[in-house]
Order: sequence, then structure tokens, then C-alpha cells
Amino acid sequence: MVSAIIPARNEEASIARAVESVATQAEVGEIIVVDDQSTDGTGAILTELASRIPKLKILNTGDVLPPGWAGKNYAVSIGAAAAKSDWLLFTDADTYHLHGSTRRALCDAVEHDAVLVSYSPEQEMGGFWERALIPFVYCRLANKFSFARVNDRAQPDAAANGQFLLLLRDVYEKLGGHTAIAGQILEDVALARRVKSAGYGIYFTAPIGTVRTRMYRSFRAMWQGWTKNLYPLMGGKPTAVWLEIGDVFPWLEFLILSLLWIESARKHAAPMWFLPAIAASLLAGRAFRYGIDLYRNLYPISYIKYYAAGVCLYCAALVTSWWKNTHGAVQWKGRVYPAKTA
Repeated sequence: MVSAIIPARNEEASIARAVESVATQAEVGEIIVVDDQSTDGTGAILTELASRIPKLKILNTGDVLPPGWAGKNYAVSIGAAAAKSDWLLFTDADTYHLHGSTRRALCDAVEHDAVLVSYSPEQEMGGFWERALIPFVYCRLANKFSFARVNDRAQPDAAANGQFLLLLRDVYEKLGGHTAIAGQILEDVALARRVKSAGYGIYFTAPIGTVRTRMYRSFRAMWQGWTKNLYPLMGGKPTAVWLEIGDVFPWLEFLILSLLWIESARKHAAPMWFLPAIAASLLAGRAFRYGIDLYRNLYPISYIKYYAAGVCLYCAALVTSWWKNTHGAVQWKGRVYPAKTA
């Protein structure tokens, strides 16, 4: 019933786990891994996997990325063209599928009358910077992309996560597949928007015990990943960037209170400890609100200790993402994509 399609570019650290987890899904009739010009041990690992997993097929993108294409989009388009099943499961090489995940997605498609089912995976985080930034980003995204609004056909909101995206093949082909979004860096959201704007149902959620991922294994990779995606995720407009920063960083409140303190100090000799106390109270209030967001999004409350680092890193990544997407260039997996927004 399902063809799983996995793009792989230098994924030697995770590709075996991803393929083996998909292979255990009874509903997956074939696994198509598209090797996108890997220069590490990915190819050798895939060859070994194919020797013991009969439903694994290995394809290659060739030596040249066609003009106008993002690398991942081109790779999965090759996989989709070779697929034979009624449903296409687009998933990433860093994703681990727990037992029954595909069955659950097919059941959700029926239950919610959806042609696209997408899951936001549970995050596996290894280091300080991952724990500081990744939960912060996902809490902000949860505020922006309401599952209820995305899943409501009457609402224009559309979103999906490319780490697990199940799509009915007939609809995929009717809407032009990845060819229609060839150059989109945020291909999962672009695909979801096309599906929903065509009048089809979407079901997007973040289930527990279904899919997991270790997105980044170094600070450099994490920085490249989020500075690639954050600006378009937050609306792709400069005003949206500054409004978002104003919402997460209490600089405006601090500025107003500082001016009030200066005026008060000039007239009444306000104590010196007043301003640091105000700053501490603002930080504590924001951290408390972050703790609520962590709880709602099923992250450990203990991650509140990363709040200060998370907000600073998030704001820096958001500004950098805006600059790269508008004036510079986006780098990912050894490729450089020029800015497309003036």
C-alpha cells in the first residue's frame, strides 16, 4: 500500500537506522532510497542493507543537480517517479519509525478524511545547544501553526513536516508533485499548501511513540539547518521577523521601564537595585511562560534552564535566516542556494 521514499546525502550516521525502522512496517511494500551524490560511506551502507532487505531499492540522482531544483526535492521526485504504491511516504534519513507508525498514518488518513498525513517527530537531543534551541523553536512553531487550524478545511493554514509526510499518490501527481515546488527550500509546507488550496484534507499532528528524529549531530549542522528554515517558517517577511523577536525578547518592556526608572531617578533618586530587579523579574516571567510552553509541547520542564541561551540563540538564528534568505545565500548539505527574496 505504501512506498517509502528517503533522500540521502552523506547520511552514514543515520541511514541504516532509518531504513531498518521503515522495513519493519508491514504496510510499506517498497523502500526507495535516493542517494544524492553522497561522498561518505552512505553508498556502502545502502549496498549492505539491500543485500538483506529485499524491498529496498537504491536509486541515484546523477552527478548534476538540474537548474532551479533544491537537492532534496530533486531526489524525492526521482523516488516518487519510480514508486508503485497508492500512498507515498516521504521521510528523512535521520528519522526513526516506531512499530505501527505507517498503520497509524493510514488510519488517520481514513478517520480524518485526509489525503496528506504528517507527523512532527519526537526530538532526540544530545548536547547543550540542541536542548537550548530545538525545543524553543518547536514551541514557537506550535504557537504559529495550530494543528486545529491546519486540520480544519475551512481555515487557510497549512503545514507539514517532511520528516514524515504520507500523501496519496493520485493527488501528488495531480498537483504536479515536487516538480511544482522544485526550488522551494521549505518543501513540506509548500506541498501542504498546494494540497489544502486544492480543497483536499490535511491531518497534521505530533503523536507520542510514533516517530523520532535526531535532526542535527553538530552545532554547525544545526545552525545551517535553522538559518535555512526559520525565516520562511515565520512568514518570509521582514516585519514578521521583528514582531517575532519582539514577542520572545522583552527588550521593549525593559526599554520602557528603564526610561521610567531614569525619569524617577532624576526626580526622586530611585535606588540603583531597581533596574536589575526589573530585568530579573522580566526574565523570570518569560521563563515561566516558556515552562508552560514546554509542558504543552511535551518537553521536559527541566529544559527551562536553557531559556536564556535558547532565546538568544533563536533570535540570532532568526535574524541570520532573514539575511541569508534575502541578501545572502542558504547553505545546506554542501550546496549553496542563492537568496530569492529582494
